[in-house]
Amino acid sequence: MNSALIVIDVQESFRQRPDWAAISNPGIVGQVNRLVDSTRANGDLVVWVMHSAPNSGTAFDPASGHVRLMDGLVPADGEPIITKSSHNAFTTTNLQQLLTKHGIRHLVISGIRTEQCCETTTRVASDLGYDVTFVTDATATSPIPHRDAPADRTLAEILADPRTLTTDAIIERTEYALAGRFAKIATVKELTGS
Repeated sequence: MNSALIVIDVQESFRQRPDWAAISNPGIVGQVNRLVDSTRANGDLVVWVMHSAPNSGTAFDPASGHVRLMDGLVPADGEPIITKSSHNAFTTTNLQQLLTKHGIRHLVISGIRTEQCCETTTRVASDLGYDVTFVTDATATSPIPHRDAPADRTLAEILADPRTLTTDAIIERTEYALAGRFAKIATVKELTGS
């Protein structure tokens, strides 16, 4: 075992947000499960990461009951589940110590949001010396409103604004930023053979 699949924030919290209706990959659970099955079959480690924002009153507040894996994702006995409070999966967790304990040198990154927690974790992992594979089609994101847009707009207003960054643009930018610098870009099919 020298590789680990890191499943980042594929949690019910995201389904509670209005922007879930515009998510880039509503079938992310299926894609992640394909990676999980392949990882387990190879005898490699699966690490589940959850995002928590205590006392925030949001869907990421543990008191909301939504800080749990999305339905259809089931950790196997012994697979670590860690909780973070920062964008990347390293800063506020024991992830690096866990990976070191298992002799892991290669990470496969999947999860939500493509450009936020997944990309940030990938960059930090690369800086820490890990060989990283970023599986774009096992990530998901939602459109990003322009920085000057009012915060209280509806999803319809956000989508109608030509300044909104589309999910396709976000994904393309993330791949351009990571490829050859921080990670290898791969698909679920390339990694699983199916």
